[in-house]
Amino acid sequence: MNQQIIDIHPHIISDDERRYPPAPLFGKRSEWSQERPTTVETLIAAMNDAGVAKAAVVHSSTTYGFDNSYVVEGCAQYPDRLAAVGSVDVLQPNAPEIIRGWHDRGLAGLRLFTGGSTKEFDPSELDDPRSFAAWDLCAELKLPMCIQTGPIGLPQVTAMAKRFPGVDIILDHLGRPEVADGAPYAKAQSMFELAALPNIYLKLTPRIFGDVRKGSASPETFFPRVVEAFGAHRLAWGSNFPTSPGSLAEILATAQESLACLSEEDRAWIFSRTAQKLYPALA
Repeated sequence: MNQQIIDIHPHIISDDERRYPPAPLFGKRSEWSQERPTTVETLIAAMNDAGVAKAAVVHSSTTYGFDNSYVVEGCAQYPDRLAAVGSVDVLQPNAPEIIRGWHDRGLAGLRLFTGGSTKEFDPSELDDPRSFAAWDLCAELKLPMCIQTGPIGLPQVTAMAKRFPGVDIILDHLGRPEVADGAPYAKAQSMFELAALPNIYLKLTPRIFGDVRKGSASPETFFPRVVEAFGAHRLAWGSNFPTSPGSLAEILATAQESLACLSEEDRAWIFSRTAQKLYPALA
């Protein structure tokens, strides 16, 4: 496969805390951001080492809250290789104005963080009517929306996908499905039901590549089923580097090995083309 490799889920953390002071969402900073901080320069070096051509860099909410300064300014240093994905409090009355401001500074996408490493999931903000103006603007500006939630949030994701068909929704970590029961993956039914909504995309990250090796699951039975349901053009690879342990090269190798059961065409979409469709700046 001579296709460029594109990563849609690495993170960066500045080593200059005076210029970019940590102010984590929910008041608790993630452990990984303190133990394995990766500056934009370190990320570029890791990408060079791993053979990753480009990346959509996801803002660290558990480090900087809603201040996207570092992800936007860091990515702006490498405009031919990086695009910035940020977070905004979509429930604030001035959210559209704030989104427009970050977009003018180069933001290529948004992310809603409803929980994860530092907090239980609370999907209630996803379909809160106060957020609708922000979603309308995302449709207008063609900004894709990443959503970090678990299976508990999928009814809200479904409602928003239907309400805002003009917004591409990218589900981080596939929405964390339960897959250990193995084929036909009955416990992941709520994820497979999302396939009927054409604006929902899935982000394949180290979490799923680990989970498909537990219990009765296997890459060979799970990933072809996901491709059959969603189409490879709605799947994209994200490294979650450096949140997930291991070098970027190791994380990529695991993903490639896990997806070796798919056709070359499907892998080209997952490792490159879907990313370019979602983030034209990376095309």
